[in-house]
Formats: sequence, C-alpha cells, structure tokens
Amino acid sequence: MFEFSEFKGNKVIVLKRDENDKYPFSFGVAKAKLILQHIEDIKKFAEDNAG
Repeated sequence: MFEFSEFKGNKVIVLKRDENDKYPFSFGVAKAKLILQHIEDIKKFAEDNAG
C-alpha cells in the first residue's frame, strides 16, 4: 500500500507493508527518479537475494 504525504514542505510517497507498518519507506521525487533509472538492478538484487 502507499500514500502521498509531505516532508518539510516537499511531496513524498510512503510505501507500507500494511496499514499498521511501523517502519514505512518514504522518498521524494529525486530518489523516485533514481529508483526508476535503476529499477532493473533493484529487481535483480531482490531476486538474487530473496530468502
């Protein structure tokens, strides 16, 4: 699940495992663009290290 929020006046996206996730993952536009540039590397990393 995800939601949009703000941090210090900047828009961020917040990723959660579920509604009660204590440690959500959030990032802004600059990091989102970086993630998109490296999405295949991230997919490979996740696949190669799945437990």
